[in-house]
Amino acid sequence: MIAIFKRDFIGYFTSAIGYVYLGSYILVLNLMFYLGNMLGSSSTLVALFGFMLTIMMFITPILTMRVFSEEFKLKTDQALYTLPVKLTSVVLGKFLSSMAVFGCLLVLTLLWPLTISILGENNISEVVGNYVGILCIGAAYISIGVFISSLTENQVIAAVGSLGVFIALYILDMVAMFFFSGGVLPVWVMRILVFVSIYGRYTEITQGLLALDTIIFFLSVCAVFLFLTVRRLEKRKL
Repeated sequence: MIAIFKRDFIGYFTSAIGYVYLGSYILVLNLMFYLGNMLGSSSTLVALFGFMLTIMMFITPILTMRVFSEEFKLKTDQALYTLPVKLTSVVLGKFLSSMAVFGCLLVLTLLWPLTISILGENNISEVVGNYVGILCIGAAYISIGVFISSLTENQVIAAVGSLGVFIALYILDMVAMFFFSGGVLPVWVMRILVFVSIYGRYTEITQGLLALDTIIFFLSVCAVFLFLTVRRLEKRKL
């Protein structure tokens, strides 16, 4: 697993993917920080984190589209099957390498709370809650993206497929609330939608409500999609 992790992590930066991912993300977000917080004289980062969450939908597919699609296209996936490790370790290594790149992004954004703390008052609980929430959703997004990447050898299709799923998850809450307010959806359906809502749980975290069931939920999302990825590779191996 460690060898796969190192190979893929280094691979992000021996190609343009890692630089495009980090560069585009940081450029856009730092511009928003400058306009909203520096010029707007605002000490809260809530709006910036909300914008970051939206950008994640469009940028994360760039990070995950090549995870398995490139292996399939170059026919190097056959080498993965001959490694003296289980496919589970292969999938975990690739997942963790993508998470490591995402972690680099979060480290780079620490400039925001640092700047706010120097120039004014910083709400620590607000910052920590948003970072934990972003990290949880980032892990969920990456696990989904890795799975979709295992379904095709076309990186563009993998990216578009991941984007479609992320957008569907994003509008799930709004659609549910719209129909529920109109009395169209029964209460039990609404409860199911609330339970599976990634963004509803993100809101809870940012409000300081980091409950055990929320942690288990995000871990379960990652586990389910990584398991599905392993199963997909096992079928492809046959």
